[in-house]
Amino acid sequence: MKAAVAAGADAVYMGGSRFGARAFAQNPEEDKLLEAIDYVHLHGRKLYLTVNTLMKEQEMEELFDYLLPYYKQGLDAAIVQDMGVLSYIKEKFPALPIHASTQMTITGAYGAAMLKDLGAERVVTARELSLKDIEKIRDQVDVEIESFVHGALCYCYSGQCLFSSLIGGRSGNRGRCAQTCRLPFEVKKNGKTLGKKEDRYCLSLKDLSTLDLIPDMIEAGVYSMKIEGRMKSPRYTAGVVSIYRKYADLYLSQGREGYQVMEEDRKTLLDLFDRGGQTDGYYKRHNGRDMVVWKEKPSFREGNQALFDYLDKNYVEKEIKEPVRGHAFLEEGQRACLRLEACGHEVTITGDLVQTAQNQPMTEEKVKKQLEKTGNTPFYFERLEIQLNGNVFLPVQSLNELRRRGLEELEQAVLKDYRREYGQSILKAEESPAFVKKKSLEVPKLTVSLERPDCLEAAAESNQVGRIYIDAAEFEPGRWSTYADLCRRNGKECMLTMPHIFREQAEQFFDRYKKELEEAGFDGFLIRSLEEVGYLKQKGIKGDLVFDFGVYGMNRWSQKLLLKLGADELTWPVELNSRELGKLSVPGELLIYGRLPMMVTAQCIHQGTEQCDKSPAVLMLKDRMGKEFPVKNHCRFCYNSIYNSAPVSLHGFDDAVKALAPSSLRLQFTTEDQGQTEAVIRYFSEEFYQGQRAKLPFDEFTRGHFKRGVE
Repeated sequence: MKAAVAAGADAVYMGGSRFGARAFAQNPEEDKLLEAIDYVHLHGRKLYLTVNTLMKEQEMEELFDYLLPYYKQGLDAAIVQDMGVLSYIKEKFPALPIHASTQMTITGAYGAAMLKDLGAERVVTARELSLKDIEKIRDQVDVEIESFVHGALCYCYSGQCLFSSLIGGRSGNRGRCAQTCRLPFEVKKNGKTLGKKEDRYCLSLKDLSTLDLIPDMIEAGVYSMKIEGRMKSPRYTAGVVSIYRKYADLYLSQGREGYQVMEEDRKTLLDLFDRGGQTDGYYKRHNGRDMVVWKEKPSFREGNQALFDYLDKNYVEKEIKEPVRGHAFLEEGQRACLRLEACGHEVTITGDLVQTAQNQPMTEEKVKKQLEKTGNTPFYFERLEIQLNGNVFLPVQSLNELRRRGLEELEQAVLKDYRREYGQSILKAEESPAFVKKKSLEVPKLTVSLERPDCLEAAAESNQVGRIYIDAAEFEPGRWSTYADLCRRNGKECMLTMPHIFREQAEQFFDRYKKELEEAGFDGFLIRSLEEVGYLKQKGIKGDLVFDFGVYGMNRWSQKLLLKLGADELTWPVELNSRELGKLSVPGELLIYGRLPMMVTAQCIHQGTEQCDKSPAVLMLKDRMGKEFPVKNHCRFCYNSIYNSAPVSLHGFDDAVKALAPSSLRLQFTTEDQGQTEAVIRYFSEEFYQGQRAKLPFDEFTRGHFKRGVE
């Protein structure tokens, strides 16, 4: 934090001891974080607290006591991922500004407008957005836009990654990402390996570096430029911040005409950290093979010791101090007086009685020399005037005390502006919102989610299935009415599954097929992005909204807010175990079978290993343990889904599932063919609804998080 401030950062994000997205960092305890808040304020900067993880129900009860001391100290903002946390802070700490984390997967103006309405002052955009996307948000929503300019890039859209969570129980949504994307994988198609043998790091992206784009970003509407620097050294922080400070200031003072990046600064950034090259990210393209590392990072690189020494001397070890203007007045028989001005504040203090000198009177030079010893305070004297009247004498101890008290009062005067009282008449009552658990139907409905059109008949003909979701990414719009009619003839609801990522391409697609959408008369929509809620509302498209598990309702506060945003039904999160699911107050749909999407990505493995031919395909990613993960490229909306190697299956847990009283049970089909789909529907219909046990129709499965949960 100190290195960032010394190098010119306007603000610093820091995690406390809990609830931050870097659980394994050396996060400060409460006393140190309170000290950090004062430190940045004395230097005219800001400190934002990271509260950007998804919260379990029991954690919401601890949030008030955690935030209160920081709020009172003058915390400048909190950054959040969980909708429940956003709602909670807005209610309990209305004066605390809120930033919406990139983990909220904000990809457009619909989502940004929704968060603004909910009380977010700033939206951190998804890293995958283009400059054009950012311009649209700026033009349509009056909200501060923060975007990443430098540092590590996740392969997955932030907030949509379950890879680390499902493989090792370490959830990226809980600050415990194990960086699975940095491991080697083999890409296979029909059993054959694609690409060169050494090109195994297909999910590892180069670090972002955008020095050349700073003018474009500022003109596009980026209000705050964000450097990803957590879990890095103070040296790295100082080096990167100082360079971006230099070029932001260069553009602001000289415009495009005077803007030119020096090669030595590019080299400095690589000397500070090199994962295998750098990329300017997604700002001017949707994806690209050259953004990926592909090859193994060299195990050893010679460090630039001269650079490191320079950074240590000028930033890391340097104590920054604020300039003070002072006036000391010493007159025989009067109390010593010191007036100080700094940071827009002025204080005047009086000290001991000034004596008459018995021998040699004090000189201005001697008084000045003593008062200028500001030591380990955050100040230095820029100007100090000394006025002596008569043959004055004051013991050195009295001068020191005058200076000490003066600087202390000045410091307190500066910090007083930031302090808050907690005068809420609302009781603390962090027990969750007062709404009662709705009783679910005695028998939960069986729903089926399909990605493949050839499997629809198998689902439609099952007597047990009550609802079918068909995926907009693969079911042809020209046949939507036919599909919906088939479902209805068989007594089923038919809903359209919206894309995981809703950007311009998706908006144009639904605009183009609005007539087909209306004619199909879907019973509702499976919502996978908050953008879609805004879009459907604006276009006047009717139907129930079922929020999917990736629109997280991890606690009662978030569930309540999602219902307020228009959800008719919720899907329970896949990262809660059965005990935690039991604490939720709104009955939801529970996934009892299906391959989970572990990553949703703008990058395309098909394009990276072969070419972009705009034809959907299924590739396999093989890890070091021999497990194979299916990868689909959804060309209609231009994103990839990487699925788990085995489906989640809750067979044998029918009693535990029934005890939770879910509103419905979902079977989710992704890569299964017609025969597999039919067999799985029959198996779960018999076990969960008829009490019959048969032979499992699949060999491999995982229990997901139903038993273990995530940390």
